[in-house]
Amino acid sequence: MKPVAAAFKPISVALLGLGTVGSGTIEVLRRNREEISRRAGRDIVIKAASARDLGKARSVPLEGIELVADPAEVVKRADIDIVVELIGGETAARELVMMALEAGKHVVTANKALLAKHGTEIFALAHAKGVMVAFEASVAGGIPIIKAIREGLTANRIEWIAGIINGTCNYILSEMRDKALPFDVVLAEAQRLGYAESDPAFDVEGIDAAHKLTILSAIAFGIPMQFDRVYTEGITRLSAVDIKYAEGLGYRIKLLGITRRTPKGIELRVHPTLIPARRLIANVEGVMNAVLVKGDAVGPTLFYGRGAGAEATASAVVADLVDVTRMATSDPELRVPHLAFQPDRLSSEPILDMEDVETGCYLRLRALDRPGVLADVTRICAGLDISIDAIFQKEAGEGEDQVDVVILTHVTREKNVNAAIERIEALPTIPVPVVRIRLEELL
Repeated sequence: MKPVAAAFKPISVALLGLGTVGSGTIEVLRRNREEISRRAGRDIVIKAASARDLGKARSVPLEGIELVADPAEVVKRADIDIVVELIGGETAARELVMMALEAGKHVVTANKALLAKHGTEIFALAHAKGVMVAFEASVAGGIPIIKAIREGLTANRIEWIAGIINGTCNYILSEMRDKALPFDVVLAEAQRLGYAESDPAFDVEGIDAAHKLTILSAIAFGIPMQFDRVYTEGITRLSAVDIKYAEGLGYRIKLLGITRRTPKGIELRVHPTLIPARRLIANVEGVMNAVLVKGDAVGPTLFYGRGAGAEATASAVVADLVDVTRMATSDPELRVPHLAFQPDRLSSEPILDMEDVETGCYLRLRALDRPGVLADVTRICAGLDISIDAIFQKEAGEGEDQVDVVILTHVTREKNVNAAIERIEALPTIPVPVVRIRLEELL
């Protein structure tokens, strides 16, 4: 009896991009070829590849792979079944992906920015053409979070997701806490180690995490991609003193992507967040990623692993290749939908305005050391229906006339906190802006 893999001809793949992930994909496919073939039911063969820098690309082991300068030429080839897009960016990547789909080819991509901004039209075209777009590698590297939400938790009504989904920011915050160093110093070290780009804005301003959260929210709630509605706040304004105060109060600060279903709409936000130190996700350190998913039946589930790197991300790319290979000959109507829900059953639930979101808050005030300051602050909070959980005042040092006051609030509407901060900052006893960091219990 012939092995299962021998019953079908190999499936042919074109690789667009031979950078870190592209070379990792070649290595994983070669090293685990027999295992992958047994799982997929046939061999998966990379026939052609393209790269911006052909000279650099030739340093990658390319035995048996035709190297082509023009990626469009690769996409148009009749002998290619699956196009793997790993070039990044939006404009060229979008054109190539749409070209592949129009030609009736399946697509695998790790491009979170492309999907967050253009995913709705990409998935619509794929559905119309009866082909698949697989994108496990677009979020959290090698962690199979897309498959877990879309398939493993399909019996659940997802209530919320909270994720550490940018390793650069998590590394910086971990080092700031452990070594009591300022942001700029840790960022420079992250750049030296290769954890942060020379221009780190994409990571430290929260944009990368917002792209990933857009995708997670879409598959969790069956809504279109809506990157433009994500509230995004990075870590550049965080100080070591706030990380220290949070630690003393039993919390850790992480950059979280949070999406939650509420009666008024869906929350979609990325920002630094205080988390109780006893939570597992609060103890995820360095460049690691973790995603906490709360389902109504299963409760909280935590997915942890490497969010980037050649082989971690290549693991997800190859897993997508296996999935597409398994399902390539199946009836398109019987495949797992791109966004977990059937295309004609997507939800039109609105995205909640940030001002209507409700969270707890950490507020740090730098106040003149005078009688009546706390009374003024608590009166402002009470007038805006902000319930205070705790107040801590640091003693002024010798010769100092200013003190730090830290306030923790109960869950409060964002609009009210904004108004309170504006009024507190207008007090003559508050000489510098108030620091606000949101707080989540993640129960």
